[in-house]
Amino acid sequence: MRGVVFDGRRPAVVDDLEVRAPGPGEVLVSVVAAGLCHSDLSVVDGTIPFPVPVVLGHEGAGVVEAVGAGVSHVVPGDHVSLSTLANCGVCADCDRGRPTMCRRAIGRPGRPFSRGGEPLYQFAANSAFAERTVVRAVQAVKIPDDVPFTSAALIGCGVLTGVGAVLNRARVGRGEAVVVIGAGGIGLNVLQGARLAGAWPIVAVDSNPGKESAALSFGATHFLPSADGVRDILPTGADHVFECVGHTGLVRQAVDLLDRRGQAVLLGMPAATAEATFAPAALFLDKAILGCRYGSSRPQHDIALYAELYRRGQLLLDELVTETYPVEDFAKAVDDARAGRVARGVLTFSR
Repeated sequence: MRGVVFDGRRPAVVDDLEVRAPGPGEVLVSVVAAGLCHSDLSVVDGTIPFPVPVVLGHEGAGVVEAVGAGVSHVVPGDHVSLSTLANCGVCADCDRGRPTMCRRAIGRPGRPFSRGGEPLYQFAANSAFAERTVVRAVQAVKIPDDVPFTSAALIGCGVLTGVGAVLNRARVGRGEAVVVIGAGGIGLNVLQGARLAGAWPIVAVDSNPGKESAALSFGATHFLPSADGVRDILPTGADHVFECVGHTGLVRQAVDLLDRRGQAVLLGMPAATAEATFAPAALFLDKAILGCRYGSSRPQHDIALYAELYRRGQLLLDELVTETYPVEDFAKAVDDARAGRVARGVLTFSR
């Protein structure tokens, strides 16, 4: 079968991948569509260290092909959106409703794939850039058949992370002021999360003027090419600032834009060794800096919720998909993503 493999030097589309059958508590999914997220690119450029060879991809949707023993919430033929969170469901954090903190779900990549007899790692417990993948049952979330696969694919990472950061982590309240730094795939979902929460005003900041139209359609009330004008709109600062780029200088900027009792939420992914600086005195007025893993989400609950909000016209998904590419055009999809020409490019596998 086809898939995208990174061997530590460069990614390549191959056609000789194999994947094992699902074991107990696992699901085999025939992938139809998979979003190209910057986290995949971060593995390629070394920002996210990951063992190789690895099958890339972590934002996908498809059809259940087979299930292992003990799986009952999905059956062959069901449409599913895939999450990257292979949480155990029984540890203290899972029991507290915090599956993103499950220690058994982090840093233990499996190797369900092989190529020429050599095992390959699975990225983010998912590897959606393959025609078929095996995931834990908890990662396969049933969605209505009328949600397009190309849109459903994006729920499992970009939407969970961006919308979830607003609703679950920051818990933005109605009428609270929000600034979003970076109007890419994650930033657009933060914007629509803020819109869903009833925030006002919602200020999008991005140096690329071509992103203004999308930012406004997703929920921004204002668009600025830099943060210099934020204080003209919010003289005392923002209640919430979301940094969605992963630039250490922008972390300092996010802190500086906060009002009293405001909070900066860090969503961008800088290099693992990168360090940011800020004046500790800036936090003394009850300001806070929050990390956020995967939108502090509960995927089985949140993916189903976001799919329903999409069906009601309250959540934008189709508009996130700037371009679709057959998996063979992976290189072009990467080039477009790095050049900022797409909010999200989606790879497709013909069925």
